[in-house]
Amino acid sequence: MFLEVQLPWNVIIPAENLDEKGLMLQRSIIIRLLDDFASKKATKELGYYLAVTTLLNIGEGKVRQHTGDILFPVVFRGITFNLFRGEIVEGVVHKVLKHGVFLRCGPMEHIYLSSTKMPDYRYVPGENPVFLNEKLSKIGKDAMVRVIVLATMWLEVEREFRALVSLEGDFLGPVS
Repeated sequence: MFLEVQLPWNVIIPAENLDEKGLMLQRSIIIRLLDDFASKKATKELGYYLAVTTLLNIGEGKVRQHTGDILFPVVFRGITFNLFRGEIVEGVVHKVLKHGVFLRCGPMEHIYLSSTKMPDYRYVPGENPVFLNEKLSKIGKDAMVRVIVLATMWLEVEREFRALVSLEGDFLGPVS
């Protein structure tokens, strides 16, 4: 799910990036904000950071004593992405294993659909393994699949989420 959030942030501008008239200051703040935003990747509370949409406020800069760099408090709006329990999403299969498949949805790459959560599907091994049901509906590599989110887990070290999903429900499964 995409969310619009309003965030406070501290942007640090090295003293050498400033000119005496301050003309490049706003540009430097925006570039640094975008770099910081992209490198942070995600947080447990908000999910994956995708985009800065609006810069709302740039506060007064404060010189840092030991470095001479200037810290500017800013407030901006941005777009984040996170999955929630009970949400129905579509993902693309990128790995097929005997016990299930891994899907990608937005910036999330570790969404696991276990074979036990695919009623009526059976594993068919081969060069391009797939899960197949009696109606010849296939779940294989690059297939788009509609699933329901059972649980999510935040991994602090990797700064990413993992999710467990299921096909148990109405109107779930491969999307043509």
